[in-house]
Amino acid sequence: MRVVLDTNVLVSGIFWSGPPYDILKSWQAGKFTLLISPDILDEYRRVSTELGKKFPRVELDSILDFVTYKAHICTPPLLTLQVCEDRDDDKFIACALAGKAKCLVSGDLKLLSIGSYQGLEILKPKAFVGRYLSG
Repeated sequence: MRVVLDTNVLVSGIFWSGPPYDILKSWQAGKFTLLISPDILDEYRRVSTELGKKFPRVELDSILDFVTYKAHICTPPLLTLQVCEDRDDDKFIACALAGKAKCLVSGDLKLLSIGSYQGLEILKPKAFVGRYLSG
């Protein structure tokens, strides 16, 4: 299964426990393929670096290097129509569509309000864990 993680899910999984952490552990264990784009990776790095200033003990460079090495990087075309209320979130939809992802996992209410798009499920972390990673 191919999955895109919104930045809030990746960052939450790095810094805290709960469903986002479970998602990252499952990805590391090979239970699904993580799809990223260069724009998503840039956002992961920027947000993680900002938050990392508050948590200096977390080794962010090695985690983000692992993401870069292990995730499948795709370069999606820009969407011709704006899908998300926040245009900046369209990069997650574009990556998911280009990489033929089954799910986009997010805690962003604006993204979640879409529900699905062209066969792509947009799920909260807890719903993703319950549906695809439990059992």
